[in-house]
Amino acid sequence: MSEQWLIKGAAIAGGAAADIHVKDGVIAAVGGGLAAPGATVLEAGGLVALPGLVDLHTHLREPGREDAETVETGTRAAALGGYTAVHAMANTEPVADTAGVVEQVWRLGQQAGYVDVRPVGAVTVGLGGRQLAELGAMADSAARVRVFSDDGFCVADPLLMRRALEYVKAFDGVIAQHAQEPRLTEGAQLNEGAVASRLGLAGWPAAAEEAIIARDCLLAAHVDAALHVCHVSTAGSVEIIRWAKSKGWRVTAEVTPHHLLLTDDLAADYDTVFKVNPPLRTQADVDALRAALADGTIDCVATDHAPHPVEAKEAEWAAAANGMTGLETALRVVQLAMVDTGLLDWAGVGDRMSVRPAGIGRVPGHGQPIAPGAPANLTLYDAAAPAVPVDPRTHASKSRNNPFAGRALPGAVAATFLRGTATVLDGKVTR
Repeated sequence: MSEQWLIKGAAIAGGAAADIHVKDGVIAAVGGGLAAPGATVLEAGGLVALPGLVDLHTHLREPGREDAETVETGTRAAALGGYTAVHAMANTEPVADTAGVVEQVWRLGQQAGYVDVRPVGAVTVGLGGRQLAELGAMADSAARVRVFSDDGFCVADPLLMRRALEYVKAFDGVIAQHAQEPRLTEGAQLNEGAVASRLGLAGWPAAAEEAIIARDCLLAAHVDAALHVCHVSTAGSVEIIRWAKSKGWRVTAEVTPHHLLLTDDLAADYDTVFKVNPPLRTQADVDALRAALADGTIDCVATDHAPHPVEAKEAEWAAAANGMTGLETALRVVQLAMVDTGLLDWAGVGDRMSVRPAGIGRVPGHGQPIAPGAPANLTLYDAAAPAVPVDPRTHASKSRNNPFAGRALPGAVAATFLRGTATVLDGKVTR
């Protein structure tokens, strides 16, 4: 029997307060003074109602690295962060480069039931960058894969990248590129600049990202295919993407919460929680990324949630793994970096964290306006909740490598609904 809810007095996308009647998995009505006999009443005065968040870039690690995360724990974390759909990256063990593996991930997501899990297929066999994976078979599988990425590695061969872009046109797919020219980043450890020089760490130049983005924008235009740029991190990348969009090319881009707030200065004491790929950049880059997200040059926020076991991070810098967790703190970071600074309103947050990523990822039923007839995928957020320090020990994720640990972030996710079923209530998972 489906749940029936009457959500009272929520500010729809931060605008006027209204009641939301949820029945049979859909939004039955939106308006003032609604009555719904038999419905569970949820007093939501002071809360912001957003369409359920969609993450284009999540590492769930299963199969093969269940010591870091599982589909179960990762999707619990996602629901607590306000997400109703996530895209699971392909760098599992075995790699998600066949119909069998992507279907396994998809079924694990269905079994967990906290959010919709959309597997991302690998572009190349084993992420090896030499031979195209079974793109068509993954697209035709039960998982209905539409996003393909070798994330963690760049599809560096321009001919292979062209072929991939051409191939996915047949089923309206998109290639999501990890933009990193490998020859320019051999041994790279930190953003190339003053901090890396002072620490004696090999630099990761901005040009290594920007060169691949420029090349791939040209390729996408040449074959009229859809390119998505993962985790944009530099001001120069923003300018290239802005130029490509001005041409009307089919290019979209994402930025992570950590690149919207953190800089390479945080690595000054070699704390490996701040080691990530692409690396944290400068304040000038942060400012450019925020402006680009605000004006729509960067389409969306994607977490790049990258959990690791303790031993993978508690090592000397060069040996430590790249990556940060982010699902449970993303919306709070976006509030701090974008809303509280006046760069985005809550309608803009709904657009950048739900509407646009759902469109880019080809996710049916998500990213729709809060209106009668839409699937009841909803996030209720308390933007006025006092800022409290982040404590990764309380997170649902199996891993603790969150870069905001100890930092006070505003706001709190109050509730998450997946097709009318409450997966989170009062900030806690319901089962």
